[in-house]
Amino acid sequence: MADRRNNRGLSLTVSPENRPYDVEEARLWLRDHRIEEVECVAPDFAGVPRGKAMPCSKFAEMKAIYMPVSIFFQTITGMYVEFEDQGVWAEHDLRLIPDLSTMRAVPWALEPSVQVIHDLVDKKGEPVPFAPREVLRRVLKLYAERGWKPVVAPELEFYLTKRNTDPDYPLEPPIGRTGRQGMGNQAYSISAVDEYDSVIEHIYDYAEAQGLEIDTVIQEAGAGQIEMNLIHGDPMDLADQVFMFKRTIREAALRHDCYATFMAKPMEGQPGSAMHIHQSVVDAEGRNIFTDAKGDPTPEFHQFIGGQQKFLAATGCVFAPYVNSYRRLTPDMAAPVNLEWGEDNRTAGLRVPISGPEARRVETRVVGADANPYLALAVCLACGYLGIRDKVEARPMLEGNAYSGQHELPHGLLEAVSLFEGTPELRDVLGPEFCDLYARVKRAEYNEYMRVISPWEREYLLLTV
Repeated sequence: MADRRNNRGLSLTVSPENRPYDVEEARLWLRDHRIEEVECVAPDFAGVPRGKAMPCSKFAEMKAIYMPVSIFFQTITGMYVEFEDQGVWAEHDLRLIPDLSTMRAVPWALEPSVQVIHDLVDKKGEPVPFAPREVLRRVLKLYAERGWKPVVAPELEFYLTKRNTDPDYPLEPPIGRTGRQGMGNQAYSISAVDEYDSVIEHIYDYAEAQGLEIDTVIQEAGAGQIEMNLIHGDPMDLADQVFMFKRTIREAALRHDCYATFMAKPMEGQPGSAMHIHQSVVDAEGRNIFTDAKGDPTPEFHQFIGGQQKFLAATGCVFAPYVNSYRRLTPDMAAPVNLEWGEDNRTAGLRVPISGPEARRVETRVVGADANPYLALAVCLACGYLGIRDKVEARPMLEGNAYSGQHELPHGLLEAVSLFEGTPELRDVLGPEFCDLYARVKRAEYNEYMRVISPWEREYLLLTV
């Protein structure tokens, strides 16, 4: 098993307290820390980092860096979406604009390296409207116009598995420190967390080097399933953190000869992995608009819930973006399939956790771990915003078991895309350019999936029908 202390990249720490925030500071900082390589990255629709790595000296020149627009025309398999407009195939370039506030170390690198998240602009210098960070930024601007700022806290679940180089074979839990495989039904077990202590300690080391703050680590119900909760804060910053955390967790797992996967339903018979999102909204003075002066819920609180109840199902292809995502959304695996709301009720798709009035918030529990964090936050906040804007009243609070209620979410990706395309209110807040292109990519992915013959079909249809 790898010794994390042998990684020289861990000697470099880039946190909010010591990172540069303007170009001149960046040049000096990079020189003083003897950085050798800079990774210039931007998230695509899948949340995969796309970009270029370059010597630090070249990055310090701050000359234009380009990537083709086709990074947004690719499906998860790497195939390209077809367009009638032949001009699309010219693959014109988009310019990467560094957001220096996102500079963080690359602690798994052999030499001192940093990564910087970039925004994307076209040849006229205009933001690319379908870039995930820009979609989230568009939604946050709607809140800012009312003098408000959302506050979020994601909870990210994932599985550790044995290495698996043949996709025809099912995944298995890795061998832990006891020499045995992890078991399911061990939720909140400290011993189960300790079973993979070496991987988790490696994650802590990498997170510290990047200035990423972990709130808590929990053993979830699945075999080898872990949950990491992040400290609440600004939505863009938290989306950046989840974007970087996914890569961080994967790298830490590889150092210990196992995989980390954020696939929504990676193992048959085990629960899926979610990304629960806690949300509240504060005004210019930092007061929670979900609570009035008496400490009671405000109309905006119930309208935020009402907006999610009305519109969230139509964003299913965003919070459940792949055919596999819908294998998680089944009540027998402790995932909500409804948009009921309840206080301290984990069977509800919208849970209001126990808290003081100043921390009143809504936890959206339908989002999968496989979702792009920027887009997942954007659609959750967009639905809440529409509820407040249109004064949508929430349904009465549910008492009891919501699993036994009506299935309110899409049953599959194609149904989800159709709902998404048929909801004009979402085009208004997310942007028509994003909605059109994203739906086209999702339809293409579904068509690719339909070309594959599964083991289930060969098992039950080959010699029977």
